[in-house]
Amino acid sequence: KQKRITSKKNMHKKKLGVRLFKGFLLCIFVCCILAAIGGGFIIKHVIDNAPEITADSIKPQGYTSTALADDGTTTIAEFTGAGANRVYKTIDQIPEDLQHAFVAIEDSRFYKHNGVDIQGIIRAFVVGITHGGNFSEGASTITQQLLKNNVFDFMSEDTLAEKIERKLQEQYLAIQLEKEMTKDEILEAYLNTINLGQNTLGIQAASNRYFNKDVSELTISEAAVIAGITKSPNKYNPVTSPEDNAARRELVLEAMKKNGHISQAEYDEAMAD
Repeated sequence: KQKRITSKKNMHKKKLGVRLFKGFLLCIFVCCILAAIGGGFIIKHVIDNAPEITADSIKPQGYTSTALADDGTTTIAEFTGAGANRVYKTIDQIPEDLQHAFVAIEDSRFYKHNGVDIQGIIRAFVVGITHGGNFSEGASTITQQLLKNNVFDFMSEDTLAEKIERKLQEQYLAIQLEKEMTKDEILEAYLNTINLGQNTLGIQAASNRYFNKDVSELTISEAAVIAGITKSPNKYNPVTSPEDNAARRELVLEAMKKNGHISQAEYDEAMAD
């Protein structure tokens, strides 16, 4: 009789434990549903508040004005306003080596993703975790960088919430932009937008400033010098920080070789320059 009573008590405890466990799972399930709904509303709110963009609105603004002599070809003066030291170049006027240099170091999967590089985000997260929480490796694509420079540059991000909102909007708009523009159009706008130090905006102004030549005449080594500036125009400025730029230039050349943009012979020649 005592054994039967003990057995019944044990059975009762087991049933109670199963009920509690089921209740716990139900609570978790409900919380997940509520979190998903809440997250959906938040994301919808963020997207609804995203700036409206067009292919023209994301292109850079502000250019150098040139005064010509009576013959119509001889330049007699150039006028540059604040934030306007830029000479626009179309993609067919930009050498492939220079295009490849920027893609290799800034967004190696540029021609494969849809504006947001999920693999790049995961890689940056893993690198950050394995380096003690130092999340210094960027995961923004060239498309996102273009939007950040030409659409979000004027917006303040004082709080973490604002930074998250801007990043979500940036990713959303990057996907939308890639539906409206080709990769070449996006890369062209980007290469004419970026700050490359010494008050130069875009690759033509940088080519004039650092090498006194048209962008079409740049060597692979010179292209790597300019592409290396992008990450930090102050730190990697080849005039004020030549050693830092040289180290960055080597990374660009290594990335170009790794991604098949240049041969071993071209890499060796550029490294020897």
